[in-house]
Amino acid sequence: MQNIKMATKGASENVELGFLEETHPDLLRSHYFPSKVGGKPSWLSLTQLPVEVNCKVCGKSAIFLLQVYSPDEKVSSAFHRTIFVFVCRNPGCSIRNSNINFMVFRSQLPRQNDFYSPDPPNENVKTDGPVPDAALCRVCGALGPKQCAKCHLASYCSKDHQVIDWKNGHKAMCLANDKTGKTDVKGVLFPELELITESEEFDDVNSDDESDTKGENEKWQEYQDFLKSDKAGSLIPDTAAKSELEKMATAENMDDKIFRKFKERIKTNPEQVLRYHKGGQPLWVSMNHIPSETDIPACSCGAKRQFEFQVMPQMLSHLQVDQLGDSLDWGTLCIYTCSNSCQIGNSYQPEFIWKQDYAAEEQ
Repeated sequence: MQNIKMATKGASENVELGFLEETHPDLLRSHYFPSKVGGKPSWLSLTQLPVEVNCKVCGKSAIFLLQVYSPDEKVSSAFHRTIFVFVCRNPGCSIRNSNINFMVFRSQLPRQNDFYSPDPPNENVKTDGPVPDAALCRVCGALGPKQCAKCHLASYCSKDHQVIDWKNGHKAMCLANDKTGKTDVKGVLFPELELITESEEFDDVNSDDESDTKGENEKWQEYQDFLKSDKAGSLIPDTAAKSELEKMATAENMDDKIFRKFKERIKTNPEQVLRYHKGGQPLWVSMNHIPSETDIPACSCGAKRQFEFQVMPQMLSHLQVDQLGDSLDWGTLCIYTCSNSCQIGNSYQPEFIWKQDYAAEEQ
């Protein structure tokens, strides 16, 4: 298996499956162009980092979830290209079928750029690599515009992370004027692991095509409209009501069918945590809350966004987020990005994420 370094693919080509693997942390730094989960972000562009990486529910700092290195060989300004995903790990901010506690950013650079050699990095030669020209938060690695008022050596993205750092390492460092002290971030950041990939091998002779799924989605929408109508609450056993109830039963069966299809597709590789299929279609976990074309907003450049990859529910078992009561959860997270990989210079461009949860009976 190889590290994820995926060029633009046609929708008909194989899906690339992502798996998690332990590796030396030094190999997950920016100048190795990694794909990874957890730890601190390994920023691609080292300037113009995202300023606002805060949860839209609680307002607190979101945490780095993952990044996928996926160059676009059709666009010279995207010789290097990485998609970053952040999430608020407060379980109370995780709202069913809502992306409100997630953020996605795209960064891309030409081969000749301000930060990296045009030659491939040598993994046998350990170097610290280039560093951002702005201070980073000691806790999460995001942009850190705030400083410790005592030592002026430590930077933070927020007051919350300054408090965490003070309690978990910075107090002693600050008093000793120590620049090398580290913060215990256990329970704050997700465990850091490398994302590697291999092509999916799947016999789709008996699988449903996209037209079947589209038709099923239309029938499901009819069922949803029926539930909102007066007939849904009527007990009069007329012919029309009977017909609508039959549609309802059919829709429920279709939801079961989609979930069975999901399980059937992943059973050969049950450890997959990511599916990369740029320009293709996601693998849905339910007929409920599937986006229409109008649900996916265009890029700020005006181009349509297209599906690029999805994060699977198996990822959750590696994040150490299980707890009693509410917990960070999803059925699948689908990432949509600018179909043109539009030029953004050294900045970070917001992209779009669609969160789909399991149907209630499948949770």
